[in-house]
Amino acid sequence: MKLICSKNLLNDAITMAQKAIATRSTLPILDGLLFEAESDELTITGYDLETGIECKIDTDVLRPGKIVVNARMIGDIVRKLPEDLVNIEVEENFVINITSGKAKFKINGIESKDFPKIPIVEEAEQLKVPQRVLKDMISQTIFAASNDENRPILNGIKVIAQGHQLELIAIDGFRLAIRREEFEEELVDLSFIVPAKAMKEVAGILDPTDNPVKIYPSHNHILFDTGSVKLVSRLLQGDYMDYHKVVPNEVMSKILLKTKDMYQAIDRASLVINVDQRRFPFTLKSENQNTLSISSKTDIGAVHEEIAIELQGENIDADYNPKYFIDVLQNVPIEDISLEFSGTFGPCLIKPLEGNQFLYLVLPLRR
Repeated sequence: MKLICSKNLLNDAITMAQKAIATRSTLPILDGLLFEAESDELTITGYDLETGIECKIDTDVLRPGKIVVNARMIGDIVRKLPEDLVNIEVEENFVINITSGKAKFKINGIESKDFPKIPIVEEAEQLKVPQRVLKDMISQTIFAASNDENRPILNGIKVIAQGHQLELIAIDGFRLAIRREEFEEELVDLSFIVPAKAMKEVAGILDPTDNPVKIYPSHNHILFDTGSVKLVSRLLQGDYMDYHKVVPNEVMSKILLKTKDMYQAIDRASLVINVDQRRFPFTLKSENQNTLSISSKTDIGAVHEEIAIELQGENIDADYNPKYFIDVLQNVPIEDISLEFSGTFGPCLIKPLEGNQFLYLVLPLRR
């Protein structure tokens, strides 16, 4: 293999493919990236047997070939090369020569034949979504996915496409996040569950633009294709929790407030709560129809603050995990929200004032 390419393009592709490298692997070859050069194109692939990322860049291929190279090593080298043009040549004994300007590296590669193949996903049923939209939808739900290995199905984000609506759902047993988006064109009816780890990497390959990402789900795997980058992940199989059963229909209290006011007040209240001491909650208490107090008291100290609200219905007095609210409020894309309660011991629903673009549910803590 012998080629000449741009340092910046090469660095971007390596950085992207590295996201799929296993953090702890018993197979040394999975610590590497697969380089495949042919037809004036270099394909760089990372794969941890669950998620695979494939990046293509334009190159001047002088001799086609394949090689596996340690991901950390090649990433560090390319990032620090002095010139924009990079020459890469592989010798017969899998030694890789990398030259840029006056810098010359000689590192050992690995034969490519043992590098596992990424599963092929048939490009049949397809969802086509603006990258910006999907990127936002993932960031606004992924924090609510579970990391409990005893409930692996909740380690994923459920995706439902039906009619003109796309819906992403994450739930961990203590909180729920739902994000919906309406489209002018009718979507293919689909439902699947993607591991949250893979969804995090999907968000990383998406640009904040209206350029489309094509999504191809199969029975066991799913492909996300931006054109220059492809990501393949396995799908989770099983019955996802029916969130409709945990969302109460009865509303006894409704509070209208500013997102920023509540976020900043809870953020300040959490300053006296040690992250390892979640037994210390913060308290939401409506003092009257126009004032909501946000307070916390721990061994470190105490905080009490009041923000302006509009209360409809009964007063509320309940304790919550501050992290759960902060995760929601720092991702809510609008200025004004409503909090709905079905009683002091019922869950809190966080919703927009109009429409159903998102729904968040947070369970209170027992006193």
